[in-house]
Amino acid sequence: MKSENPNISVIMSCFNSEKHVKSSVESILKQTYEDFEFLIIDDCSTDDTFNILKKYEAKDKRVKVFKNSKNLGLTKSLNILIKKSKGLFIARQDADDISKNDRLEYQIKFLQSSNFRCCTTRAKIKGSLKLIPKYSYIFPNNIIAKFKNPFIHGTLLIEKSLMNKIGGYDERFVYSQDYKLFSDLLSKKEKVKIIKEPFYILNMKGNLSSIKSVEQKYYSDCVKRKINPVSR
Repeated sequence: MKSENPNISVIMSCFNSEKHVKSSVESILKQTYEDFEFLIIDDCSTDDTFNILKKYEAKDKRVKVFKNSKNLGLTKSLNILIKKSKGLFIARQDADDISKNDRLEYQIKFLQSSNFRCCTTRAKIKGSLKLIPKYSYIFPNNIIAKFKNPFIHGTLLIEKSLMNKIGGYDERFVYSQDYKLFSDLLSKKEKVKIIKEPFYILNMKGNLSSIKSVEQKYYSDCVKRKINPVSR
């Protein structure tokens, strides 16, 4: 008997994302792999983001939209969605990026046919031929992760049981929460694969990492030094 629960829960947090959220949402809804739920939380946007999301919810039963009563930030918003999720796997998607339509199909097949429990992919930067990271890797067999975050957060696919095992996202990390997540995985001797093929288009214009570069560096340095951040 087929389970009523989806195999994958795609989670996305939005804040004032009206410019790009339509293309991002549609890139997930057009996936060749269809056994998923799409959980989206609006982090108290002041633009039309929430109304746009509700229209998708009305049209597609896989879409479930939530709204924070106050702005909580990405880390806490993602943990809320993880708790609401019903899938065996958690997939990430950012509100200003695009997933290629066979991304989920490729990633789920990879995990189910290997001994990995977590993977990401490379990404193409929008409007450029550049791919990041430059190479694909298997961690923790490479020291690169000790010096920089080579993972594209929006491409994450991870077993929910593994995500729960490490306690989800560390809410002390307002920024670089993805780097901390992967650091926690590697500290548990979990292998993470960066798939060579680019299944994601990364929008770097207005990207949070570039806007909040000072904050990002501080929290990233905390991950590298394995210390807890001080509230700023």
